[in-house]
Amino acid sequence: MKPPVFATLGCRLNAYETEAMREMAEAAGLQGAVIVNTCAVTAEAVRKARQEIRRLARENPGAPVIVTGCAAQTEPETFAAMAEVSRVIGNHEKMQPATWAAMQAPDLIGETEKVQVDDIMSVRETAGHLIDGFGRHRAYVQVQNGCDHRCTFCIIPYGRGNSRSVPAGVVVDQIRRLRDRGFKEVVLTGVDLTSWGADLPGQPRLGDLVMRILRLVPDLPRLRISSIDSIEADENLMLAIATEPRLMPHLHLSLQAGDDMILKRMKRRHLRDDAIRFCEEARRLRPGIVFGADIIAGFPTETEAMFDNSLKLVEDCGLTFLHVFPYSARKGTPAARMPRVPGPAIRERAARLRAAGDAALARHLEAEVGAARMVLTEGPRLGRTEHFTEVAFDRDMPEGTLMELRIAGHDGQRLRA
Repeated sequence: MKPPVFATLGCRLNAYETEAMREMAEAAGLQGAVIVNTCAVTAEAVRKARQEIRRLARENPGAPVIVTGCAAQTEPETFAAMAEVSRVIGNHEKMQPATWAAMQAPDLIGETEKVQVDDIMSVRETAGHLIDGFGRHRAYVQVQNGCDHRCTFCIIPYGRGNSRSVPAGVVVDQIRRLRDRGFKEVVLTGVDLTSWGADLPGQPRLGDLVMRILRLVPDLPRLRISSIDSIEADENLMLAIATEPRLMPHLHLSLQAGDDMILKRMKRRHLRDDAIRFCEEARRLRPGIVFGADIIAGFPTETEAMFDNSLKLVEDCGLTFLHVFPYSARKGTPAARMPRVPGPAIRERAARLRAAGDAALARHLEAEVGAARMVLTEGPRLGRTEHFTEVAFDRDMPEGTLMELRIAGHDGQRLRA
């Protein structure tokens, strides 16, 4: 029998959880299965999940196919109805060692129930699953899961449940172990990262966690935080941005739109000026900091003038890395009942946003030429700067090494050194 085949769709948190599942499946001795960790962020993501399941089933004839992740959690019946699928397990179940221990052939396709998806809203804790990281350079540590907010376009709270935090002591212990294993960089991940701590005693904030990590793991060279909701940034997080060089000068912001009316209809908690003000303040505290952002094109009721406000946000906030999402209605969300923008207009707006993002990235790359940057090598010919900007090398480098390199040029997508 061969080891299980894993496929991951969607976010970094899913990628993290796939690695945790891999370790649990290996510990349980599971062999010969295909495990697909799905995403539900858009209807297109669910379509791609079904497509990936069919492809993997063709490539692994006779192998039981186990489907999990957010799409499996939110619409288990969709995947249970697929002839290729042997088992559907929920987001909570997938992180339990007992789930994988029970999946021994021939029971996997035997008398056990095909769908194991419980009410995610009843889950109250998130285990601090410890994995060894990805590759030998960067490790991801899940510190939070779920979301208490109900943005009108988003199905993810119904896939992830309400917000749960991993206690700070558990996080610090994980990071120490990862540092002892030689990792030079740790990334804190979560679904709604800036809500970390709200369910813990004393209600600490994300900034408290960041400062505690940097204080208690003094030999960790680099710490990153993944996507944040800028309106929830606390005083200690801003203090860390200003004073802690080991906190990397790159933030990915969950902005979604740049028009106040659309933001209100999305049920976001910030307005356009809030986003601009945050970027200006962070840049004042940490000159040279760069920002990525998620922006949705063609949200229901969006007019051309409203879209222009989102487009202008790229320049007004000084964004560098754009993740553009053409709006895709998710059944069960309030936005799916709102008047829709025609599909061609959505695609055209998304293309204009991506073009603005490409131009912003090109400006950033050009400004980096000639600079000396500390680069973490991710492979023989690829690494990333402090700003998370990709760097291609002209010669082989040892993976997992931090080295200062002079930026010689760029190709429009990544730097060259």
